[in-house]
This record gives sequence, C-alpha cells and structure tokens, in this order.
Amino acid sequence: MKVGISTATFFSKVLTEDSFSVIKRCGGDCAEVFLTTYSEYEPAFGDLLCERRDGLEVYSVHSLNTQFEPQLFNSAERTRNDAEEFFRKVLAIARKLGAKCYTFHGGTRLKKTSFVSPEKVGKRMRELGDIALEYGVTLCFENVHWAAFNSPEFFTEAKEYCPNVGAVLDIKQARQSGRDWREYLDVMGDRLRNVHISDCDAAGNIAMTGKGVFPFGKLVAELKTRGYGGPLIIEQYAGDYTSFDEVADGVKYIKNIIGGLYA
Repeated sequence: MKVGISTATFFSKVLTEDSFSVIKRCGGDCAEVFLTTYSEYEPAFGDLLCERRDGLEVYSVHSLNTQFEPQLFNSAERTRNDAEEFFRKVLAIARKLGAKCYTFHGGTRLKKTSFVSPEKVGKRMRELGDIALEYGVTLCFENVHWAAFNSPEFFTEAKEYCPNVGAVLDIKQARQSGRDWREYLDVMGDRLRNVHISDCDAAGNIAMTGKGVFPFGKLVAELKTRGYGGPLIIEQYAGDYTSFDEVADGVKYIKNIIGGLYA
C-alpha cells in the first residue's frame, strides 16, 4: 500500500507543476494531480506536467469540480456538451500522465431539501464512465458531504446503474457527513480505487495527518482485510501547516503504520 500526496495540499503555496518535487521531498510515493483552473485543463499544461513530474507516479487526477462537473448532469444538451469538453480535456491530461483514476464529485446539493435521484445520476455516471475508459481511466465517485454522493445509501442505489465506475473514500468527508467511514467502505466494496486521508482533533476539526485522533491503524487494518491495493492519498489544506516538514511527518507516520511499526 503506497502513500501519496494530492497537489491540492500545496494549493496557493506551490504551483501545480512544481508540486512534484515537493511531494518527492516529503517522501510521497505517488501523486494525485489536482487541476485548479481552466488554463490547467489545456493540452499544453498537460505537457508541462509531464516535463516536471520527474518520474513520480501520478495515480489519479482531480479537477476543481464545481467549474464544470455539475453541468455534466444538466438537462440542457448544449450545457452538457460544453461540460463534456472540459471533462475530456482533464481525461486527456490524465492519459498523458498515465493516471489510473479520475476523482469525481459530480453534482452539488445546493438545496438541502432537493432530491437527487440515484438512478438518474447512476445512469449518467455510466455514460461518463464509458467516456473515461476511452482514455484508459476509471471514473471514481468520491463521497463528499455537499455533493451527490454524500451518504452510503446513495451509492448503494446509484452503483447498480454504473458498473464501470469506481469509488474514492474520503475519511474527512465521511466525518463531515456525520457518518462512520466504515459505512462507506461497506457499500464501496470492490469498487474502491482510492482513499483520501487527513486527521482531526477530538472536536472534529481538521488536523495534519498523524497529529490528531483519527484511528489510522484501524483504517489500514480494515483496508488490508478487504484486499485494498491502492494508495492512501494525503489531502490537506494549505492552512493546515506552516512547513513542508509537517507534510513529510504525515507521510512517515502513515508509512510506519502500513509497515506495522505502530498503530
């Protein structure tokens, strides 16, 4: 089980294309490339990332999803088609980088009272999953408290309509949804392709990996029991730390747990 870092961890501190060297310095085995703005979806930027990656494995890509992903589900064909152009641009960069997965949020839940149909979303996810496979990438639905997939029950229903779609567990988002992370693992099953991690304090506030109270030993043990072979991707916010050494400490902490040094 590898330990990776999302380039989102360095957003506003390091440019996306310069994040690879920092990830390697912090001991990361792989990266999730978080494309943060429209210019980063262009082919030339994909070429730049390939030049700067310095041999580091890019396991997955992620977009600043609210820029176009919700419109992939819009009822207007023109709107959907425009959104698909951006979707394909991200997939093209993923293919250039050799990424296996696309971390996907999809639609948002702007109104708490609105109903999001798992069947409708699932059927559209299957179409989008087929597009992703054209680029050699697996589309992976991430649990996000403010997005379509905010509860285990939603994925239980939606996944029946999109057998070509994987899943991403985000333990922070599970907590923010008020649910136990194991509930998401139960419904993701063999669809699980990626895991996003960060830590939290006793009050539930985000903390640097290894500096809080989250039971990473139990998480790693559970993932091993379930046969998970993907990475653990550290995804923090730039305001969570002051030094890259703190990120490196988090990587070392998780690697020690995976290696059985301590739980």
